[in-house]
Amino acid sequence: MRNQILSLCVLGAIAAVPAHAEDDNYLWLEDVEGAKPMEWVKQQNAISAKEIKAFEGFDNLVSNSLAILNDKERIPYASRIGDYLYNFWKDENHVRGIYRRTTMEEYKKTSPKWETVLDIDKLGKDEGVNWVYKGFNCRYPENDRCFVSLSRGGADATEVREFDLNTLSFVGEKQQAFFLEEAKSSLSWINKNNVFVGTDFGDDSMTDSGYPKVVKLWERGTKLSEATTVFSGDKASVAVSGYVLFDGDNSLELVSEALTFYTAEHYVYRDGKLTLLPLPKDAELKGYFNGQLYIELKSDLKTGSESFKQGSIIYAPVETLIEQKPQFNVLVEPSETASISQVKFTKSAIFVTWLDNVKGKLVRYSQAKNGQWKSMQAPFDANGTISVFDVERDSDDFFVNYTSFLEPSSLYSFNAVTMKAEKIKGMKQQFAASKFETKQYFATSKDGTQVPYFVVMAKDLKRDGKNPTLLYGYGGFEVSLRPSYSATIGKNWLEQGGVYVLANIRGGGEYGPAWHQAALKQNRHKAYEDFEAIAEDLIAKKITSSEHLGIQGGSNGGLLMGAAFTRKPELYSAVVCQVPLLDMKRYNKLLAGASWMGEYGDPDIPAQWDYIKTFSPYHNLKANTAYPKVFFTTSTRDDRVHPAHARKMVAKMEGMGIDVLYYENIEGGHAGAADNNQAAELKSMVYAYLMQQLR
Repeated sequence: MRNQILSLCVLGAIAAVPAHAEDDNYLWLEDVEGAKPMEWVKQQNAISAKEIKAFEGFDNLVSNSLAILNDKERIPYASRIGDYLYNFWKDENHVRGIYRRTTMEEYKKTSPKWETVLDIDKLGKDEGVNWVYKGFNCRYPENDRCFVSLSRGGADATEVREFDLNTLSFVGEKQQAFFLEEAKSSLSWINKNNVFVGTDFGDDSMTDSGYPKVVKLWERGTKLSEATTVFSGDKASVAVSGYVLFDGDNSLELVSEALTFYTAEHYVYRDGKLTLLPLPKDAELKGYFNGQLYIELKSDLKTGSESFKQGSIIYAPVETLIEQKPQFNVLVEPSETASISQVKFTKSAIFVTWLDNVKGKLVRYSQAKNGQWKSMQAPFDANGTISVFDVERDSDDFFVNYTSFLEPSSLYSFNAVTMKAEKIKGMKQQFAASKFETKQYFATSKDGTQVPYFVVMAKDLKRDGKNPTLLYGYGGFEVSLRPSYSATIGKNWLEQGGVYVLANIRGGGEYGPAWHQAALKQNRHKAYEDFEAIAEDLIAKKITSSEHLGIQGGSNGGLLMGAAFTRKPELYSAVVCQVPLLDMKRYNKLLAGASWMGEYGDPDIPAQWDYIKTFSPYHNLKANTAYPKVFFTTSTRDDRVHPAHARKMVAKMEGMGIDVLYYENIEGGHAGAADNNQAAELKSMVYAYLMQQLR
């Protein structure tokens, strides 16, 4: 659905550094851009860059990465807005990128003709700001005006400007344009002259997590200070936002307050009044279709004599919800091995993307006049990853992307009525994929749970325990890691003799909400035990050994890395810990950390700190312990996960005499890099480091 209120990919906030914290000698590193911390960063960068770039093949790795990132033959993924398809594109000539458009007729050609809509490089040069593009949000279904979000250096905080798609220019002040200064904002169209707005209005307008706690109705031509308050949430909540769902010619105005990362209350806004919908607080809104509101259940639901299974998609007529007399029905429910990955609504049908043992399939659901649902599976190979996008309520045409570890992405135009797919774009092979194979295995975790993982390796691999192996994991926030093609991994790791492993540990969403919830808070150790079980299984299968096993993860996956090497340092010989959470005593006080207490718990509550401290890497370092030489990376402009997590961990390790590597990109935000050149350099440093440690 449009305007999801929360996503880990967009979370960020303003730093809060207290005057005192117990037993922490490295608080000074929380001053993000302070002179002393930045001098420390530059010294660390110089040392690490010199050591890693000394790798004999480093320049070749950079060349490979840049060629892949700038390849003009890569698929220009596009979204339909009105009569055009729009695409954001970066290459060596457009380092920060251009937003451009073409017609469907042109798009199907090998070399489409594109019209530039907005040149981010030119804009940055003209204005003297290192702008990073963060998205277009256009008025639906008229598609005439859009909100453009621009970030300084890649931070989550953005400046929002109004843009006219007819004139391809920003709407000026004389035209009474909507405009928001840099902040963590929420801005959604109601109609051309009215919007829902949440931003930093001043005192008591933001939550503890750094997001808007107030939603206002803002009319064109009036000052932001004159906007009318629609709803004010609790400061302890994560965020509040207003948005609109569409169902044909009908629209539904909603206001949602995210109480925690996983719970929310939803209100219908009608005739100036708010009506709280009688929905489970942990349910997730999925869409508005034929007068029905669809939700995904994150836990079992019992209402009257009826019961609905966790992970199911259920629906009820909107009017019955407003009247507080919901009439729920089931669309689909999960099985032991199959969970729901996506739910999309076209003009005439509903499409569900399933994950069955982490392999994808796409199914159409259409409702007969008697209310019965009919299903039909789309003709795509179920051994890879299927992703559906550019789905709108005014059309039955959309795009489907298919990929696997060894198959480059193929893009299809798909029709919901005919169920016919037309391949219109396909990536070329960019590494020698025919030499490799993919296997799915299941490791037995400490509590007996079977945990799936994928291994991509040479067909003629010798199982002698000597293969450099990279194990990648995340394990949080119900994020599913699925098979996908990476030319960079293929060229700079597999072709260099490496083995690549993708872990589907608990905490993720590979088997639905229960798989995620199994590793929440006091059960966090389950995710780490799963990861260790996979590492040990790889060693038992003689695919690798501890001497040749490296691990990688970022963000929550960076926490996983920190826990992994502090729990069992002898199990790994290389660790790539990227934009990580590590100080779990203070994570809720740094940037967006407070919003994640639904995942980890509240360290300020003694009973919860008792279990959080068992997996806080910053607090589990031990003297006189042989740790692998960890490579930490972060970004100064990451305003989602504070760079101090990595900074403080490195400083503490060095203070204990532990050898460590650290690199902080000055730009890049939570993604770690602001353009292809930075991305190529950083990716190459990772692979060079891995080969230095694991060969």
